Amino acid sequence: MDDLGAVFDEHVRAEFEAHDASATMATMSAQPHLYHLPTMLGGNDRDEIFRFYRDHFVTKWPKDTLVHRISRTIGSRQIVDELVMEFTHDSPIDALLPGAAPSGKHVLLPVVVVGFCDGKVAYEHIYWDQACLLEQVGLLDRAALPITGVEQALNLIDGTYATNTLLARCDGTVGPGP
Repeated sequence: MDDLGAVFDEHVRAEFEAHDASATMATMSAQPHLYHLPTMLGGNDRDEIFRFYRDHFVTKWPKDTLVHRISRTIGSRQIVDELVMEFTHDSPIDALLPGAAPSGKHVLLPVVVVGFCDGKVAYEHIYWDQACLLEQVGLLDRAALPITGVEQALNLIDGTYATNTLLARCDGTVGPGP
């Protein structure tokens, strides 16, 4: 059996350290697909994914991007990595914030990457909380919404951030009431 963890680690290295779309594609199977669920971006075949990686994703990450792995689960044909992405929003990031101007803000974003593999990455389904991201870059005001921001990532990293803070804002009730 192939070392799926090593294959996926090389995939992530090509994306976020080397910023190399061709090297990223070299880790992928003959018929991959890629879905960024919150923004509905990605691709359904090698050509479409390569164009997305080259024009909007792999080559567009801020230079200070870091990937912190919280946990990894490896099955016989899949990997689930719980990650926190860290970066400064100092350049456009179409894959996460299509059309949003750089805010200059530092972001910590929990991301769950699910990569199914058969020797190479066959597909990725990438999830994150878009409200958490929008709050951190100043595009949503948490005061009027039941959302959280950077504390999502901080709690995953060290477990010390208080939970249930959103409940305190509603005086012990859940939802807007009658």
